[in-house]
Amino acid sequence: MTLLDCAGARISGCWSLSGSGEDSLDRLLPHAGAPRRKSATSLSKTEPPLLRTGTRTIYTAGRPPWYDEHGAQSKEAFVIGLCGGTASGKTTVANKIIEALDVPWVVLLSMDSFYKGLSPEEQLLAANNDYNFDHPGAFDFELLVATLRKLKQGRSVKVPVYDFTTHRRQKDWKNVYGASVIILEGIMAFADKELLQLLDMKIFVDTDSDIRLVRRLRRDITERGRDIEGVIKQYNKFVKPAFEQYIEPTMRLADIVVPRGGGNMVAIDLIVQHVHSQLEERELSVRALLASVQQTQPLPQTLSVLESTPQVRGLHTIIRNGETSRDEFIFYSKRLMRLLIEHALTFLPSQPCVVQTPQGHEYEGRSYNGKGITGVSVLRAGETMEPALRAVCKDVRIGKILIQTNLDSGEPELHYLRLPKDIGEDHVILMDSTVSTGAAAMMAVRVLLDHEVQEDKIMLVSLLMAELGVHSVAYAFPKVKIITTAVDKSLDDFFHAVPGIGDFGDRYFGTDGSDSWSDGEDQEQLSY
Repeated sequence: MTLLDCAGARISGCWSLSGSGEDSLDRLLPHAGAPRRKSATSLSKTEPPLLRTGTRTIYTAGRPPWYDEHGAQSKEAFVIGLCGGTASGKTTVANKIIEALDVPWVVLLSMDSFYKGLSPEEQLLAANNDYNFDHPGAFDFELLVATLRKLKQGRSVKVPVYDFTTHRRQKDWKNVYGASVIILEGIMAFADKELLQLLDMKIFVDTDSDIRLVRRLRRDITERGRDIEGVIKQYNKFVKPAFEQYIEPTMRLADIVVPRGGGNMVAIDLIVQHVHSQLEERELSVRALLASVQQTQPLPQTLSVLESTPQVRGLHTIIRNGETSRDEFIFYSKRLMRLLIEHALTFLPSQPCVVQTPQGHEYEGRSYNGKGITGVSVLRAGETMEPALRAVCKDVRIGKILIQTNLDSGEPELHYLRLPKDIGEDHVILMDSTVSTGAAAMMAVRVLLDHEVQEDKIMLVSLLMAELGVHSVAYAFPKVKIITTAVDKSLDDFFHAVPGIGDFGDRYFGTDGSDSWSDGEDQEQLSY
């Protein structure tokens, strides 16, 4: 089997292993020797596709759709598994692969995060360097496999953070989401049968044992506060035997073996070329599929349009007018947003509630029947609706998603998101100023679903929508409530709503003085 025979992508992970006993676990693969395959690579350095602003990390190259026109995931992340002995250079190889790939949304998953917490008795052994961290039993493979499977499926996961001082998992776990490529690196990356099935590419980093020992001494003494005698004792008693029994035999499972680790540029280049080819095969054209959606059906029952009273129609007249000044556009847009948000709140679940009035009488009213409410704005135009939501929902939590259109492919791309903790338990009001084809709205809904938000707890709220956008969202997500102030019948050749409202973001923020505006969903530009 050659590198080009690989059907998908793999993950790599690096972990500290320890345990006791010489017997193999039931989940472990049999130990067997076989001739190794060798390859080599090369690397070209580029700037990472990131823009950091304060606490935000924004991908300047976005994540393209990972779902089809039905809203269902249609492609899994490409997973690379990196295995090798302790201090063999797995992390260095992983970082060089990431650098050479030059694609956004790459996740590096380390097996170190999945060590099992130690009991008091085991901690005493660890303090005396008598606990085997290099045994498969030291790892929580069940949690690792479950986490990797969810991440490969495009869902949000929580990764434990292991404290090597206390040998316990920290209270706060790290949220990870949105991987197009996952690299799992660890000494036992090939030791579990279920884990192997999730790997699309398997890479073994082969480094001389003397070099690995020197690196291990340097790392454990400088980074983990160990003394030299303890490190050597642990290496001879646990690390070296574990490599010979559990790690080295798995080299035969590798699709490619990288001698000399991170210094082997030829091997890294071959790996990167293969990953790129796999990613290209998985590209989708969601917007084109949405444009072909049949609109012969009546508007869906999940759609609610604010009653077109003289006031509402008058507000539309002002904000749709191309001659309206920016100040008036902002003022009357805010009025319409307030009406829209008030209308949307009527669809939240409620229950009967009896209260006592100041006069001592009972009043039979209603109260919200849910855990919490979160507003999520699609940047940047959707952010203009946040003040209206805050004005009527006390202590509402706010999340943000940045989706832009790729000018070359015409597809929406995810660049940034920040969602509140445990958003999956809330009702979510998803806000965008305009929706034309529905491509960006579908991506935003898919992100929420990947974060465990229930479909019937999502409300898509927009000032103006095109019929195509309504049909697209309703077709893909039939339980999502769609709420707007008006629905335009058609789109022009550039997928802009007709008669439309122009580029809402540019008109609101005053960022473009051109005469040709387009819907914010399609033309939002990075504004950070």
